[in-house]
Amino acid sequence: MTDESLASNKVRRIHHHRARRENVSPWARGWTTAAAILMIVGGLMAVVEGIAAIANDNILLRTPQFIYQFSTAGWGWIHLSLGALATFSGLALLSGVLWARLMAVTLAGLSMLANFTWLPYQPIWALVLILLDGFIIWGVCVSRDDPSY
Repeated sequence: MTDESLASNKVRRIHHHRARRENVSPWARGWTTAAAILMIVGGLMAVVEGIAAIANDNILLRTPQFIYQFSTAGWGWIHLSLGALATFSGLALLSGVLWARLMAVTLAGLSMLANFTWLPYQPIWALVLILLDGFIIWGVCVSRDDPSY
């Protein structure tokens, strides 16, 4: 193939890709953007939660007689790392790439599980993050006109 035909094929693919993106409903873009922003906010909240757990055990509420009990510093590191990954994933989700969508759903699910086990230590904060994660999963998975978006 000549350089001219290769360039022509590349331009055709770019125009085809743009045309597919223009067919996406503005509502679908809106929910994805909302999910990305919620993911960034939830990730930053998890980072703060992790730092608080690592830095000072005394600020955490401990409810007695729970079936499971974990080291708060250990869970702090888990929340810190999940929060950092969620923030990165939320930023990547704004670009609309598929891997960011898959990563967002996976991390939001993991965050829901981590916050469920965090309920004995910070019940209200954990419930808020569980709700945010539910909205993130819904916003990323809402139906779209074009499945390639």
